[in-house]
Amino acid sequence: MSCKFRRFIGTFFIIPIFLNGCNPIPPPASQLNPTPPTGGVLTSTPLPPTATYTPTPQSTSTPLSDGPDQTDFAANVNPLTGQPVADPSLLKNPAMLVSISNFPTSARPQAGLSFAPYVFQFSITQGDDRFLTVFYGESPYPEVPVTGGCEVRQGVFEKTGTLLGNRVWLDANGNGILDPGEVGVGGICVNLLDANGTVVQQTTTDSNGYYGFNVRSSGDYRIEFVRPDGMDFTQPNRGDDSHDSDADPADGKTPLIHVVLDDLSWDAGVIVSPTAATPTGTPTPLPEAAIGPVRSGRLMYAYVSHFFTDSGLVYAFASPEVLAKIPMCYCVVHDVEGGGNMLELQRFTDITLDNRKKSDSNFNYTGNLYNEQPPPGGVPASQINVFYAYLNQSGWTYDPLYQAWLRSTDTADPQNAGVLHLDVDRLTGRQLHFENVIVIMADTDVVEPTNLDIHLNPGNSDYAFLFRDGMMYKIKWSTLSGDYEKKTGFERPIKFINMDGSPAALKPGHTWVIIVTPFSYLAEQQSGVYLVRYIPPQGEAR
Repeated sequence: MSCKFRRFIGTFFIIPIFLNGCNPIPPPASQLNPTPPTGGVLTSTPLPPTATYTPTPQSTSTPLSDGPDQTDFAANVNPLTGQPVADPSLLKNPAMLVSISNFPTSARPQAGLSFAPYVFQFSITQGDDRFLTVFYGESPYPEVPVTGGCEVRQGVFEKTGTLLGNRVWLDANGNGILDPGEVGVGGICVNLLDANGTVVQQTTTDSNGYYGFNVRSSGDYRIEFVRPDGMDFTQPNRGDDSHDSDADPADGKTPLIHVVLDDLSWDAGVIVSPTAATPTGTPTPLPEAAIGPVRSGRLMYAYVSHFFTDSGLVYAFASPEVLAKIPMCYCVVHDVEGGGNMLELQRFTDITLDNRKKSDSNFNYTGNLYNEQPPPGGVPASQINVFYAYLNQSGWTYDPLYQAWLRSTDTADPQNAGVLHLDVDRLTGRQLHFENVIVIMADTDVVEPTNLDIHLNPGNSDYAFLFRDGMMYKIKWSTLSGDYEKKTGFERPIKFINMDGSPAALKPGHTWVIIVTPFSYLAEQQSGVYLVRYIPPQGEAR
């Protein structure tokens, strides 16, 4: 941890940082339509073709596999996600850790969670929990997403047959390839046609651009993406089948598809038409360009920041015994009523760059294995119910279109306890989803009734449960030193290993870590549905 400067002002610890020469993050292409349309009809209005579309067999990309060591990652791959990044220069900035509130409920939905490769969720006593987010390799930004001419589909997709579908995405640079950082487009009308061209099903894309159909195996179909006003389809077949567009630019239709097994390779890239009319009326304002709400520091932060070498830690006020043990990069004013004050994105960028100047550039965030292929040995899992308290419940539902877990949360309302709704990122309004959900058990000491010491410190290991690809795996977490740590003296992030000590294969993407005590339990309530129930240590305030 390289940020260690404090200044006491009134009742808060605040470090004003004023840096010059840092330009704000430019607005992404997804802000080009500030007034998303609503409604729409499921009929297409094709543009005159600009080129003849001749479908050709496309190659498929080799499944990603990176890690666990530094030499296993390409220069443009984030070692905390196993995925290529839009801007490799961001990997030179040490990680930033931000303490984000979950209570009071006015803190929800939080801003920035979807941009964090790692989120740690843990108890702060009295039934409340908190999130420690790890930002690395990705720049959060506010967004009013471009949408199509239909309503944005809501909810989790239910698989009842053979699955056919994928995603509609905004080809921001117009190269016909789904590049890192390019986002999905919600509200695109999508038709399923039989071999005779008759519409047999209709749907729309959700907030992240995903759509799907349950179809008959051995059937023949076409998919028709309905071109929204002001958009064109990008050129097809420009890359491998996992990263290019399959829609004919003239009519938005795919070639005839013979379905045998689940097929999630049929996507469409769209671009904003150069002839699109300029939006009229009052533009939809962007969300506040900030992360948060930011709340107080906790003892566990000392351990997490330690294994993210050179990282910067951002939190609000902390109790004296906590302040004495955790480092600080930047502290924001504590606002209880709003769930905590927000950290402006420009200030976040300034702090990150300032911290980079102070770091010794020896940080190494490798140590985990990422593989797109699910490992053997798992058991089916479709739902994870997380119970920290009667008025603090959340859940994760596996969505077969995303091939990831969609997060839901409650409202802490006694009249509707346990009733969950899908969660979104306040910065973007998009559905919150993570590829990996990991439940870890960690020794927890009660320092005071409202102050816990959760032992993620070096030299520890305990049981964990990995949820990925609709499966659950029994694994372990570890902060034990390996050859790299012993040789260099530097720590690396928490590692996830199989029972035999080999690296556990995480799915490339983002990881949400739920921390519970060793005497908490994870039980299968019914087939594929798991309950994670937090049991507090003796002496914790309830």
